[in-house]
Amino acid sequence: MIKPELIKPRLEGTVGLEGGRRIGFAEFGDPQGRAVVWLHGTPGARRQIPHEARAYALINGIRIVGVDRPGIGTSTPHLYPEILPFAADLESIADALGIDDMAVIGLSGGGPYALAAGARMPGRVRAVGVLGGVAPTQGPDAIGGGAVALGVRFATLLRVGRVPIGLVLGRLIRTVRPLAIPGLELYKRLSPKGDRRLLDRPEFSAMFIDDLLNGSRRQLHAPVADVILFTRHWGFLAADVKAPVVWWHGDADHIIPYQHGVHMVSRLPDAELRTLHGESHLGGLGIAQEVLTTLLGIWDGRKQAAVR
Repeated sequence: MIKPELIKPRLEGTVGLEGGRRIGFAEFGDPQGRAVVWLHGTPGARRQIPHEARAYALINGIRIVGVDRPGIGTSTPHLYPEILPFAADLESIADALGIDDMAVIGLSGGGPYALAAGARMPGRVRAVGVLGGVAPTQGPDAIGGGAVALGVRFATLLRVGRVPIGLVLGRLIRTVRPLAIPGLELYKRLSPKGDRRLLDRPEFSAMFIDDLLNGSRRQLHAPVADVILFTRHWGFLAADVKAPVVWWHGDADHIIPYQHGVHMVSRLPDAELRTLHGESHLGGLGIAQEVLTTLLGIWDGRKQAAVR
């Protein structure tokens, strides 16, 4: 495989939070530009941002900030009681990085956290983009099926074994570094056509390998914590998300069913569903420029409405 030259983070570091916890971040693009916070999938880390998005940010003066969730990369392990408190941490991170208004994007397992930001900070979060996002399993917004249903089945085991499972996964990543590329190739062969098409693009494979080996190299508690929280009530309802939402979902998604996107958009107060025909779970990553231009366009529209 030919490894393309990825645009490297302009800045990486950690932000201190109340109680001594820390959250890792990676920043791309223009430090003076409008801010877009990009929340990774499950699994994933702060560098899970497509090359196309990184390039668009540089050319168009956009600031993209990838944020590690607790227990991944350099972030302190922590299990929230529910998803909503993550938004308070994100607010603190934004304050520390000098970010006022922002757009927030969540891929797959990052989707609920992006919606939490839209619920907690509707005046500050100008737009939310969800790419094949996870839907609730509890409460009035719940819907069954998909990969998260397995988490519901094994919720007790995951809760009890969260720390040792995370330690084992972290050690496994460090042990199998030479197998990362063959492992990605195997995943590609087992994936639907839409995801295979994306993973055939060298820059996509390079991004996933880079994120796995750099963003996730220290610890891997976060994916287990994610699954545990997906089996609980999120701490907010879809009706609480006042920020405008655009939800992209592949109609051939084999991990989070397309119907989950349809369901959530029907329950969100201000939301639009954009169907990715023939695409599977990673389809939203393949249209990064469309995602960014759409959300920034919504941001501009709200600004114009406020002036009037």
